[in-house]
Amino acid sequence: MTPNSQTIRFFRRHIPAFACEPGCHDCCGPVTASSEEMARLPEKSDAAHEAALAGLSCPHLGDTGCQVYAERPLICRLFGTTPRLACPNGKRPETLIDPRIEQRIYQYFKATRHVLV
Repeated sequence: MTPNSQTIRFFRRHIPAFACEPGCHDCCGPVTASSEEMARLPEKSDAAHEAALAGLSCPHLGDTGCQVYAERPLICRLFGTTPRLACPNGKRPETLIDPRIEQRIYQYFKATRHVLV
């Protein structure tokens, strides 16, 4: 396991989970992810990436929602767990993310090369 894998696993354990509004995909726009996170996602064709970008969505968003939910990138997991990325429908976990963990995640984002999903 690489240091980045361990870091991602740590962050995943510390980002609180909550139930989204059924059928909502408001936070499923174009996002970036680290190479480590991208390696966990199925490859999409250039056409799928272009279509998603043209529609301001994610290439892993299907008719029934996120097709890679269990492996979704950290930025996707943060939506709704912090006032900085509030859910437009007001959904949230009972307790928001610990601000110290959130700060560490943003430091990770700054220090790690990310690419468009």
